[in-house]
Amino acid sequence: MGQRILSTFLLWALIGGALWFFRTPGALVVITVISALTLREFYQLMRGAGYDPFDKFGVGVGVLVTLAPWLEVRLGWPMGIVLPLAVVVCAVRLLGERTPETRVEALATTLFGLVYVSLMLSFLVAILVPRPGDIVGADARLVLGLWLVAVAKFCDVGALMSGLAFGRHRMSPEISPKKTWEGAAGGILCSMGIGAGVAWLARDVLGGHLTPGRAALIAAPVAVLGIVADLVESVIKRRANLKDSGRAIPGIGGMFDLSDSIILAAPAGYLLLGLA
Repeated sequence: MGQRILSTFLLWALIGGALWFFRTPGALVVITVISALTLREFYQLMRGAGYDPFDKFGVGVGVLVTLAPWLEVRLGWPMGIVLPLAVVVCAVRLLGERTPETRVEALATTLFGLVYVSLMLSFLVAILVPRPGDIVGADARLVLGLWLVAVAKFCDVGALMSGLAFGRHRMSPEISPKKTWEGAAGGILCSMGIGAGVAWLARDVLGGHLTPGRAALIAAPVAVLGIVADLVESVIKRRANLKDSGRAIPGIGGMFDLSDSIILAAPAGYLLLGLA
């Protein structure tokens, strides 16, 4: 537990420092690195499950997919073609580079990783990137991105503490035996409080775009999806017969263990924050 708390503190310090000193570019670098490392670990889990994804190719394409909203705005690149081209390349490669027993799995796992990790996290980039005629400023977008991450991750903290204190009824014993309904409820309430608190502290930056009351309300579905995403990662790890996705972060596990709850929360937050 001590290692987990220390790692969490250091990670928040890193994120806060990147936002404070480097603003939007720093945030984009942090998200891209997290996305690339998460996708790499996902492909490692797929290999552990007996599949054979095009991992190096997938991670390279994944960086472009994650940064697509920024590349479209800043450079005018037509990024919508990246995933279809990735399908074409994988389809051609699997004919000569995979055995008949692994061809379907190689294609499926490579593309699923790009969609589930890279595409979903691109919505966090979309929250951060200022656009022409924007309804919110660049600083407000940074706060909204921080709000999303805080809501998703503090649900984990609230669920852990509530589960330890009050957990009685298991939520999904076959997938994640330690998770309880009481812990989930505590995590959602924690997220709602954090969401309202961040909105109140940043009220001068956000203006009327996100009031504390609205922030608390939309934090609830974001937190629920964070819990679902955590269960999905547990399903993937169980398929690979591994407890953690890696050992990059002491007390937490791998990068996938860190980013899992943000994956489903990012597109939901993008829509609920009114940025679509």
